[in-house]
Amino acid sequence: MDMGLPHRKQGTGGAHDSGGTWHEGPMAPGDQGPRDSAPQPAPPRPATPPPPREAPRDTGQPGQQGTGPGPGPASVGPAPLESAPPMPGTAPSSRPPLADWLRMPRPEAGPGIWRCGYRPRPPEDPERTPARQLISGAIVSFLIGWLVWSLLWNGYLGGYWLWPLDLFTPDSWGGTFGFAVLSYVYYAMVLGIIAGIFARVGHWDEVFRRVKGRVLRGGASAKKAPLYEAPQQPVPEPPPHADPVEWPELRGGGAGDAADRLAAELRGGRMTDVDHARIQRAWQSVRARPNRLTAFTDNVLAKGAAACLHPSGERDLPLRAARHDLSLRQVRIGTAADEERNPHEYRGVGVALDPSVLGTSALAVGPPGTGKTSKLARPVVESLCLQALAGQAAVLAVSAGGRQLAPDECFDVVIRLGRPGSEYDLDLYGGTTDPDEAAGMLAEALVGDLVSSLPGGDSRRAATCLAQLIGPFAAVHGRFPAVPELRELLDGAPAFDALRAALREAGQAAQLRELDAYERQSGRTGEVPALLADRIALLDRPAFAGFFRPEGMAPEKSEGPGEGVRRPFSPRAMEHPLRVRIDLPEHAHAEASRVLARLLLAQFTECAVSRGDQSLFACLVLDDATQTITPQALRGLQRLRSGHAGVLLTLRALDDVPEPLRGPLLGAVGCRMVCSGVTPWDAERFAEVWGTEWVETRTVTNRQLVSDEPVTRVLHAVRRLATGKYVTAESVTVRSEQRERWSASDLANELRPEHAVLSFTTVRGERTPPILTKLGE
Repeated sequence: MDMGLPHRKQGTGGAHDSGGTWHEGPMAPGDQGPRDSAPQPAPPRPATPPPPREAPRDTGQPGQQGTGPGPGPASVGPAPLESAPPMPGTAPSSRPPLADWLRMPRPEAGPGIWRCGYRPRPPEDPERTPARQLISGAIVSFLIGWLVWSLLWNGYLGGYWLWPLDLFTPDSWGGTFGFAVLSYVYYAMVLGIIAGIFARVGHWDEVFRRVKGRVLRGGASAKKAPLYEAPQQPVPEPPPHADPVEWPELRGGGAGDAADRLAAELRGGRMTDVDHARIQRAWQSVRARPNRLTAFTDNVLAKGAAACLHPSGERDLPLRAARHDLSLRQVRIGTAADEERNPHEYRGVGVALDPSVLGTSALAVGPPGTGKTSKLARPVVESLCLQALAGQAAVLAVSAGGRQLAPDECFDVVIRLGRPGSEYDLDLYGGTTDPDEAAGMLAEALVGDLVSSLPGGDSRRAATCLAQLIGPFAAVHGRFPAVPELRELLDGAPAFDALRAALREAGQAAQLRELDAYERQSGRTGEVPALLADRIALLDRPAFAGFFRPEGMAPEKSEGPGEGVRRPFSPRAMEHPLRVRIDLPEHAHAEASRVLARLLLAQFTECAVSRGDQSLFACLVLDDATQTITPQALRGLQRLRSGHAGVLLTLRALDDVPEPLRGPLLGAVGCRMVCSGVTPWDAERFAEVWGTEWVETRTVTNRQLVSDEPVTRVLHAVRRLATGKYVTAESVTVRSEQRERWSASDLANELRPEHAVLSFTTVRGERTPPILTKLGE
C-alpha cells in the first residue's frame, strides 16, 4: 500500500518507499531504538524569536500570533484564515533563551504536575491556625498594643517607663537638640518592644506570609500567562558535566565533535526546542545501536541543529496555542485551584499531560463550550505534533471540526472524507492482508453499536459473515472488495453467484466452503447480512465515490487543486512519527461519520498494539466520541497501555454511551475529566468512580447557661442586653467519617465556568485524587 508522505522541503534527503520505511540521511527519526521508560530529555522552546508575521484581518476575535516561521508549504492547502480557531491574544515578543530554559529546575513531582520551574509546597501544618481566627487575633493584639502605648504616652500609667532615659541622660542636656533626638530614639525603642511583643502574641508574621502568598498567586492568575514561561532571572550556569547546553551525554558517548557543534548552534540561537528534542531522541537510537555513531556524528557535523530532520523537513509548528516542555514531553492545560478541596501538594500548581498519563487513555465529558476541544484536545494534539517532529510520537486526530484541533500546516497527512479535493484516502481494511482481521475491524464499525440486538450479544457473528465474503473475494481478485462490491455481495445474487463461479473456475475448494457456510448462516440469521448491507450502504454514497479503495485496486485521481492520485492511509503506518488529521463529514453524513469513527477507533486499537516497533508513543484524539464506545472498543482500550499507546475521547454527555457501558468506560480509562455544566446523572457516575475518603468532622453544639447565683444572673442579663443573645456554652465533638471526594451535587452545581475536575493515572499505576482545575491558565 502506498503510504507516501509529501516532502515539503527539497534537499532534505527524505524519502518514503512503498514498504513504509522512512529514510532521512544516515539517521532517521522513524528508525528508533527500544522504548525508554524514562521521559526523553528535550527542551521545550526555541531560542530565537520568530520573524514578524503579517497581521490577520480583524474578525472581532483575539489576534493570532505565530511562534515560529513555517518551514515550507503544507501537503494540503490551508483553509481560509478566518476559519481557524483564535490564537491567544497575548504572547511574548521573543522566546526565552534556550540555554536558560534548559537549565531551569524540573524537580520530581506527582502525576499531572507541570514540572518546569515547579517548587514543592512545604508540608501542611496540622496545627495551622484558621485564617479567620488568625486575622482576628492579629487585630485584637494590635488594638491592645496601641492601647498600651496610648496609655504610656499620655501618662495614665505614670512616668516610670521614662526612668532609664532620665537615669542615663546628663542634666545639662535638658532642652537641647541632642536630648530631643535621644528622647525620640528611646520612644521608638519602647514602641518597637511593645510592637514586637504583641506581634508575637498576634502572629503578625504568619498573617504577612499568608497575605503575601495570596497576593502573589492572585496577581499571577489575574495576568494571562504567556505562551512561553521564561525564568525570572538568568539561571546559574551548572558545571560542564551537568550543563545540558554542553551536551554531556554526547561527550560521554564518544561524540565530542558533534557536541561542540551542537553547543555552538545552541549558543548562537540557531537551535529550537524541537531540534534539541529530536537530536536527543536520535542519540537514544545511537545508544541502542552503537554502530550508528559515525553516521550520527557525520550528520550533525554537516547539518548542525538541522540534523536528523523529520521527513517533512519541518523543525517547528507554524502556530502554538499552549505551553510545552519537550524536555519532559509535557503540555500545560491549566492551573489547580488553591483551595482546600484539592490535595495540598496540588494547590496552585500547573496541571500538565504527558505520554505517561495519556498512555492510560483519557475521557473528558462536558457540554459544548466548556473547553474540551480548545483547552484539552487542541493542546494535546499540538504537543503530539511537536513530539512527532522530534521523532518521539505519532498522532491521529479525528474531528468533524478539522482546523479546530490544529491548522493543516501542522500535519503531514490531512484526510477530508467525502470531499473531492482530499489528497488522501482511508483504507477500509486498516492495511491488513488477513481477511479475519479485516472483517473484525469492519464489523465493529458497521454494527458495533447494535451488539445488544445481534445473536450472541457481540459483533463476532457479523465479523464471521464478512470474513466468509471478503476471503473468497480476495482469493479471486487478489484484493479485498471495495464498498460497492461488498454491498453487492451482501445483497446476494448476481454478485454472489458470480463469485461462486469464479471460485469453481479457479479451483478454490476451501473458499467455496466459506461461501457455503455463509449461505447456511445467513439462512438462519438473515438479519445479520441485511443489517450489514444497510450499514455499508451509508458509505456507498455519491459523496464517498472514489474513497475507501482497497490496496491493489486501480487508484483514482482526486478532484481539486493538482488532481493528483489519492493515496490511502491506515493507522498501521503509525510506526513512524506521522501527524495525521482526519475530518469526518458529520454535518452532511452524521450516521456515516459515526461508522467511520468506530472504524478508526477499531483500526487504531488493533494496529497500535500489533506494531513491530513500539518505541514511538501513538495516540488517537477522537473529538466527540458519540456512539463509538462498544464492548470491543473497551477491550481494545485496556490493551493500549501495554502497547505504548493511548486514546483521548471527548463526549458531550455519558448519554452518548449505551447505559451498560458507562461504568466500564470510566473504569477502562485512567484519566477522567468532568467539565462544568454536566448533568446530575453524569456527575453521579464520576462521583461514584472517584469514591470516598476519610475526613475529620467537627460538630459544635451550644446550650444555654442558667445560673442560680444572683451576681451571675445579673451579668448574664447585662450580656443579653448588650448582645441580644442568651449566654451559651460551646461543646465541640470531633470524629472521622467517610465522605465522597466530590459529590454529584458539587460536580453538577458548584463547578465554575472554565473549570473542571480531573484525575490522573500513570502507566506505572500512580493515581491522583480528583483535582479542581482552571483550564487554559
